[in-house]
Amino acid sequence: MEELKELVKTGKRKEAAAKVQELLDKGDDPDAIMKKAMIPAMDEAGDLFQQGQYFLPEILVAAMAMKAGMEVLRPLLVKSGLKSIGTVLLATVKGDMHDIGKNLVVMAMEGAGFEVVDLGTDVSAEKFVEAIKEHKPQVIGLSALLTTTMYAMKDVIEAVDKAGLRDQVKIMIGGAPIRQEFADEIGADFCGKDSTEGKNYARDVVSKEV
Repeated sequence: MEELKELVKTGKRKEAAAKVQELLDKGDDPDAIMKKAMIPAMDEAGDLFQQGQYFLPEILVAAMAMKAGMEVLRPLLVKSGLKSIGTVLLATVKGDMHDIGKNLVVMAMEGAGFEVVDLGTDVSAEKFVEAIKEHKPQVIGLSALLTTTMYAMKDVIEAVDKAGLRDQVKIMIGGAPIRQEFADEIGADFCGKDSTEGKNYARDVVSKEV
């Protein structure tokens, strides 16, 4: 597991995928591989980024290595009959093309057992409304990396409210410039500082519906 963590953290994509397969061949549990190695590796990479020891290219290749490993794990998780515990809709808001943070949340949510609808980047308020109507998620997550695009989150919340859907979903927001005060200002339900907080919040939402 420690070797896999290091491979993911240092962005060795092919080697990480091969190590995942090796661990599976030895009988390791797919869920354990993800929770004990892959997600912690990205957490460590994120810490290094915050400390100024990693930069955007290092974070990007680490995320790509984790994605390669997840591609090996995902079919086994599906085959094992892992039942979705709920639906989460995720996207980076209009005007923002950054997706690393959003992708980490996608991986965390999938690992927690959610069905994830990933709309990608630069997503308008109207597309959010359409997707809510189609997929009926319990939670939607809005991501932004830039201070110039974070206010697009308010547009999404207002559009969801205008469409009469606000009481059907919980809205969480996140990204480098996002703070709790901003979440309160625009009417978001939750502000998460990382993928783990977002995952735990979504789990709490669906558990209260049972």
